[in-house]
Amino acid sequence: MRKTLAALACLAALVVVLDAKIKIKAEPDPAFDFATVKTWAWDADGDVIMARTPSDDPAALKARIDPLIRKHVSAEMVKKGLAQATGTPDVHLHYYVLVTVNSTGQSMGQFLPAVPYWGLPPFAPATQSLSIVTKGSLVLDAMLPGAVGERRVVWRGIAESTVAEGATDAQRETRIREASEGLVQRFPLKKKK
Repeated sequence: MRKTLAALACLAALVVVLDAKIKIKAEPDPAFDFATVKTWAWDADGDVIMARTPSDDPAALKARIDPLIRKHVSAEMVKKGLAQATGTPDVHLHYYVLVTVNSTGQSMGQFLPAVPYWGLPPFAPATQSLSIVTKGSLVLDAMLPGAVGERRVVWRGIAESTVAEGATDAQRETRIREASEGLVQRFPLKKKK
């Protein structure tokens, strides 16, 4: 019975991690007129940055996720009513994927004042709770055309979430699709008055 309860608890924890909400935020340049944006194109290759372990291979991750990011962002941009440019686009899109480790912990007595009012001696800190998760971020920039070093970012969207280590390829693609959809939904389009 205890093994069954333990297995159910692990399964519930896995489901919570897989269903972790994707936090999405976006910042448009308030001085830019988004009503002028009708076409877009991909900039050169996106960037993948991994800061978890010395053995991380960003090239392998990029080979797996680059086609997915491009496919889902492209589909969402078309749904948004923007055409992929054949000539000079109104904006270039560039993505960054950041994979890092995040940890939180609590120790016994951490919320007590240095000298408790009731005269107890201070505790020797002992960790009571420790959580270490892999965190992933998809950053999408919209830049004005120009020389590579002179481009101006007019919009940046960031999608952040925890990454489940044991997720299947289908689950990962779903997360990338959801992140892409959420980002492009926040891309501002203003009608000319």
